[in-house]
Amino acid sequence: MSAPGSPRFPFTAVVGHDDLRLALLLNAVHPRIGGVLVRGEKGTAKSTVVRALASLLPALEVVPGCRFGCDPHRPDPSCPDGPHGPAPGEVRPAELVELPVGATEDRLVGSLDLERALAEGISAYQPGLLAAAHRGVLYVDEVNLLHDHLVDLLLDAAAMGRAHVEREGVSVTHAASFLLVGTMNPEEGELRPQLLDRFGLTVHVAASRDVATRTEVVRRRLAFEADPAGFAERWAGPDAELADRIAEARSRVDAVRLPDSELRRISALCASFDVDGMRADLVLARTAVAHAAWRGADEVAESDVEAAARLALPHRRRRDPFDEPGVEEDQLQQALQDAAQHAGEDSGDGDPDDDPDGPGDGPGGGGSPDGGPQDGPDGPGGGEAPAPDDDAGGAGQQDGNGRGGERGPAPADKPPAAPAPAFRARLLEVPGIGEGAPGRRSRARSRSGQAVRASTVDGHGVHLPATLIAAAPHQRARGRGGPGLVLRREDVRRSVREGREGNLVLFAVDASGSMAARERMSAVSGAVLSLLRDAYQRRDKVGVVTFRGADAELALPPTSSVEIAATRMRDLRTGGRTPLAAGLLKVRQVVGTERTRDPQRRPLLVLLTDGKATVPAGEGGDGRSRAQRAVRDSMRAAGLLGGLGVASVVVDCEQGVVRLGLAAQVAAALGGACLRLDELSADAVAGVVRAARDVGSRAA
Repeated sequence: MSAPGSPRFPFTAVVGHDDLRLALLLNAVHPRIGGVLVRGEKGTAKSTVVRALASLLPALEVVPGCRFGCDPHRPDPSCPDGPHGPAPGEVRPAELVELPVGATEDRLVGSLDLERALAEGISAYQPGLLAAAHRGVLYVDEVNLLHDHLVDLLLDAAAMGRAHVEREGVSVTHAASFLLVGTMNPEEGELRPQLLDRFGLTVHVAASRDVATRTEVVRRRLAFEADPAGFAERWAGPDAELADRIAEARSRVDAVRLPDSELRRISALCASFDVDGMRADLVLARTAVAHAAWRGADEVAESDVEAAARLALPHRRRRDPFDEPGVEEDQLQQALQDAAQHAGEDSGDGDPDDDPDGPGDGPGGGGSPDGGPQDGPDGPGGGEAPAPDDDAGGAGQQDGNGRGGERGPAPADKPPAAPAPAFRARLLEVPGIGEGAPGRRSRARSRSGQAVRASTVDGHGVHLPATLIAAAPHQRARGRGGPGLVLRREDVRRSVREGREGNLVLFAVDASGSMAARERMSAVSGAVLSLLRDAYQRRDKVGVVTFRGADAELALPPTSSVEIAATRMRDLRTGGRTPLAAGLLKVRQVVGTERTRDPQRRPLLVLLTDGKATVPAGEGGDGRSRAQRAVRDSMRAAGLLGGLGVASVVVDCEQGVVRLGLAAQVAAALGGACLRLDELSADAVAGVVRAARDVGSRAA
């Protein structure tokens, strides 16, 4: 929660960010909109604006002593602190509750204090942050870094207005109606499209490039830091006026009329953008109503629908994990023109002017968005160009032992080939049990997973059956005098839970001339994009190392933004010799650095190569000895990686009738598995399993 007595930066003193301020104000007017997701680069005052909003919300009248903030005039009939009889209420400010990234499920929804319940016989429920945020603001900074199941709980509570707690056979439910605001930096990873859709509105913020605006931002911030109380006092008047306007709009919003013409306009807009489900229509309607109430109108007009569309539609256009949320201005204007025809339709004579009250332009009061265009999705990168087959002009032909001669200078870079269609990738996981960040790839101990055993030393939460079993043999010696068990602290057993973690997935991609055949590199690019999509869904960090010519490079330092990795892969150029040893040594260097930064995140290497190493780690020697040293150095580098305990999967990209099997030798040196490109598809694996079962059933 926010610290009491510490002045916040005034809401009306914020420079720019008109769309963000409007989205927050509309949610304050009509909380059923569903919250705001604020996307933007670091240092754009996202948190400052959100924290400033809470001071504008009307004060709350609550039941004295109720930990769930019940309204004394309409108390929650199922409040755990109830039932509440008629009594005078007390007034307190609306709360701003902040959810930290490392929060657990118990911290969010609350939990039963089972140790106290078992030892003292008291059923003690400890409310969570959802209860504290009731009738206030729940702020989640870096919501994209929060575990998916916690985001699901947040959005469910925001949509239903209630929180449900299920712990050890005890069920508790309480009201949890709040304004949900999440902020995120897209460079650190995206939310899944299903979660994006659950947020009512979204706003993209960026730092202004106007010198005068940037100057004023710095001037006001420095003035606030020098004298927070004095600065807040100077802006108290404008903030108070805005707070009165919010209260007035709240009192009017239920009476705002939504004409059928504007409802048809809303439906036409959502249909034209091909959004899934009906949530977009509902959010757009509620936002348009709130906008009309905000500007003092009695009914929704076209301008309200347009303002709502700019805030409610951009993130719902995202259909693929690598699609960029956003609506281009020309798309929106064309959709509005098309929707105008539907708005004029009527079940009668179809006269576009048949609305008895007239759609009306309405007063263009303050708070209307600027209407700046949103960032649209990037187009697919890279075109097609002819690429020579295998080592043409680059690495020379190799014999069965991987030796080869040189043919002179390396050819020019080859433009990237268009990736093959993506597919559903099979699960590649790190062996053993880790303790890394929550995710969906490898097995790991966690706070929120399934209970697998009980322990007296470690674990999270009380393991009730094990606790009762531990206490049962001692009941006669303890002289049980009542109907309940006599429990002591030493009887308590904790649950050791197992779930899934996200890993550091490092893609090492052979971009040499031997891989540059059009069909082969197209298949490799499609496979990497499929694996990247899988990494996105499993909440991994990803990095990309490419090697070709004379050396290897870290094309993408490890990041949670797989979108950037996908862009780099689409722009990957090929050609030249194969410095496989350099690529593996570069991976070793990256693994060492990342283990220092995050020792609990286990790495997984996915090496895509045909194994035809032609460049040794050092210089010197004739052509034949150079090729031999290249193979030897590659095996040594692979052995070093295997010695570090790095889990590895080698994807054999070799094609043709005669195959040398060099990738399998590299996999053996790494101590990892070797798969063909066509074995990366989960559908292909399922087909092999089904075929094996059919053979077994026929044999039986």
